[in-house]
Amino acid sequence: MAHTDTHGALDDISYLARSHHRVPLLVALATRPRSGAELRDLANVSSSTVRRTLREFETRRWVRKDGFRYEATELGAFVASSVEALVGQVETERKLRDVWHWLPGEESGFGVDTCVGAVVTVAESDDPYRPVNRFASLLRETDQFRFVGVGIALLEPCRDEFRRRVLDGMRAEIIDPPSVAEHILETYPDHCSKPLESDNFSVRIHDDPPPYGVCLFDRRVGVCGYDHDSGTVRVLIDSVAPEAREWAEILYESYYRESRPLRRETIL
Repeated sequence: MAHTDTHGALDDISYLARSHHRVPLLVALATRPRSGAELRDLANVSSSTVRRTLREFETRRWVRKDGFRYEATELGAFVASSVEALVGQVETERKLRDVWHWLPGEESGFGVDTCVGAVVTVAESDDPYRPVNRFASLLRETDQFRFVGVGIALLEPCRDEFRRRVLDGMRAEIIDPPSVAEHILETYPDHCSKPLESDNFSVRIHDDPPPYGVCLFDRRVGVCGYDHDSGTVRVLIDSVAPEAREWAEILYESYYRESRPLRRETIL
């Protein structure tokens, strides 16, 4: 059985991680050959630092010199791609670690890998409406919209924008719990009347929707997490990844099948 030198692999990873310029330089060389001067300007480090780094890369057979330029070897390109992917995954985890408990659990089929490459918008103390504002910007860019969840904290601040979009032709379908539908209809009766009279907007009722929100736009899908104690949106994740779309479509359809059309008598 071949021996795996885990300690040696960790040494190489540690070497790349100890200085901020090393991974970008290796990734740059995997993209195309570059001169030492180009690498110096790219990494914003001294020429001597670039030379030392290139010597280390050559020792590991990650790069080779061709005249005045350096280029990544096949091994170096493999390492660059792998480390770049790892950095992206860790960056995603760092964005999610404080808000993950507000998002769908593993039982829903939603995993951290679903969020890789997604836009993660987190509410901050100095900007608590960042997720809501991100949602509003996505709403302005779509011609079709579907939503299931406990949506007051996300949809209510955008009610004017949502109404305009529906009356302008956006097709929308929302699956709400009875309490949310009742609150919206009783609080904003005039606001709701024209959209509900149009052929573009339908509301369905589900007695036990998910404790998070799932939004389906033309090109992106979004998942929002709530702090149910304060009633605020803490995070919105939106993605164009096919696996995220597939997950959202399956989940939405499962709630749609169990929902019923909105009628005043159904929520009273």
